[in-house]
Order: sequence, then C-alpha cells, then structure tokens
Amino acid sequence: MDLLTARIDLDAIAHNTRLLKDLVGEARLMAVVKADGYGHGATEVAPVMAANGADAFGVATLAEAVELRESGIETPILAWIWSPHQDVAEALALNIELGVPSLEHARALVAAEVPARVCVKVDTGLHRSGVDEAEWDEVFTTLRDAAHLTVTGVFSHLSCADEPDNPETDRQAERFRRAIARARELGLEVPVNHLCNSPGALTRADLHFGQVRVGVALYGQEPVPGLDHGLKPAMTWVGRVAVVKPIAPGEGTSYGLTWHAERAGRLAVIPCGYADGLPRMVQGHLEVGIGGKRYPQVGRVCMDQIVVDLGDNAADVRPGDEAVIFGAGGMSATELAEATGTINYEIICLPTGRTVRTYTGGDQQ
Repeated sequence: MDLLTARIDLDAIAHNTRLLKDLVGEARLMAVVKADGYGHGATEVAPVMAANGADAFGVATLAEAVELRESGIETPILAWIWSPHQDVAEALALNIELGVPSLEHARALVAAEVPARVCVKVDTGLHRSGVDEAEWDEVFTTLRDAAHLTVTGVFSHLSCADEPDNPETDRQAERFRRAIARARELGLEVPVNHLCNSPGALTRADLHFGQVRVGVALYGQEPVPGLDHGLKPAMTWVGRVAVVKPIAPGEGTSYGLTWHAERAGRLAVIPCGYADGLPRMVQGHLEVGIGGKRYPQVGRVCMDQIVVDLGDNAADVRPGDEAVIFGAGGMSATELAEATGTINYEIICLPTGRTVRTYTGGDQQ
C-alpha cells in the first residue's frame, strides 16, 4: 500500500478526448501532453488519447517530444520551447515538428541544413513567445527560401479565452488571420493553422481553423469558470491516514501551533507535505475527504505531513483509511484552486515528490 498516490482514470481521459474530437468536427485535435501530461503521465495518457481521436500531440520541450516519440507515438508531435543554440538533430531525426517563435530560431534551422517540418508561432497579443508582426515577412521568407524546411502552418496562443466576453480574443483572431494571409502572399501554403487552446476550443467554434490545441480539458478540468462542458476529471490525489490521536481543548498542532482545538477531539495525520507538492498556502483552505466526509486540514503544512481535524471522530476514522486531497471523494481541483487563489491547471500539477502514480480504466486490468 502506497502512502501517497495520484490515481489516474484513463477512461476519463478517453471520454474527454472523444468529447473534444466530436466538438471540433473536421478540425484536427492536437492533444497537449507537456509537463508530463499535466502531471498525469504523458507516455501513459497519450496512447489513450490517440485511440480516442487525437490527431497530433503538442509538448513544450525537445526532451518531452523525444520521450513521447520513443514511447511509441507515431502521430505528429510539435515542440515549441527550444533554444536556437540547442542541438536539434535527435528531435529532427525522429520527425519532431518544431515551433519557430523568433527570427533567431528560423535562422538556426536554416543554418542546420537538416530537413525539418516547422510551424511559425506568431505573437498576436499575448506578448510572450512568438514572432512580432514587424518580423513576419523576414521569418516567412527566410523559411520559404530554405529548401530543406517545410512550413506546416502558423500558430498563436489566446490570452483571454477563459473570459468568453473579452474582446481581446477577437482582436487576436484578426491578427492571426492577417498572419495567415501574409504568409500565403509570400508564397507559403501554411495548410494547418491553430489558435485555440482549451477554453477557445470549447467556446469559439469560429476560431477552430484547421486544428485546435487542447490541454487541460483533456484531463477533465473545466477551463472556463462557471461553465460545465461535461468533462470528467481524471486525477484523484489520495493519501493514507497514518495516525489518529486525541487532542484536548486549547492544545495546538503542527509548527508554530497556529491552530488550537476548541474542544476535545481527534486528529488524523496524513503523509503529504510541501515536499510532495502540497503548498503551505493551503492551510485553512483544504478539506480532506475520508469515508465520504470532508474534514478541515488544520495547522501548518509540513514537509512530509498534514493534520486533519476529525472532530469527535463519529465516523471512526482509522489508520490506513484513504484520505482524498483532491478529486473524487474530496474537494475538486477547481474548488481547491478557487479556495487558494489559483487555477485548476496548477492544482493538477501539484502531486510530485513521493507521490506514486497509478492507473485505472483503459487497458489496465
């Protein structure tokens, strides 16, 4: 029995992939599995996504792309965070498509003289990574004139798609259309273009273009606050009760004794702390699910453990009982995110350290 587990439901991954593929219709579905599949295990979830409608995969780094390809994924893979000073030979040998976010990146690929498929990332208003409009022409022509490079399209990233009424999405879409038109005027076909992330894919069918690039929705997390698109959360983070002990009125618990019992009761100790990815800021916000009931986490989050107030322990919680930190049977990732002032994207990436990842559903027996 593991003391701390991130349980991944592959049937939920399959459901979400099918739902999204049906939603985008004729557009290609790029499944984003960066950051080890948002903490779900990229090489474990990618085959499930591929079997249920994913047409391509997106990752951040070259190392992520190589690992995914070597795991057996044969469909197209795009990686978009790399340095012009990096050795890209291994990735290109594995037919990894590279994002081109700057003129320097374009020049590096030209100089490498190695056949490659590339997709130009244009900045349409996020002002993060991406080619600025003033350099579109030079980047497009630089890539066009390199016979060993094939430009598959252009892509960009929406800044405010989780706010469906924000006019910035329309402004970005107009800039994106302008980039596509300019690339074609300069002789590039750019057949597969993509702008939409998860919230854009779910709320802006008019912006699907030839492909959508979906991440968090595949893992069952609603990307648009207040909406429900029928996604099924795939991750449940669970620990095991290690100790149940009494506490008297007025006594405190954990470092600094920042919480004191108002009455006699019982405490449960759960072996999960900030070394495992649970931040100290959850103090006073986290409710742990045990046996279908939620109990408040009290006192400071330690490196290795947290303490839960069981009250009078009417449910007879005992060592070995399952304790849900978030997921089925406890707070949802979205609830915990809202309680701590962050987003569900971050919450599902928390489980690290000594957390053991396990899988249910799919081909698991």
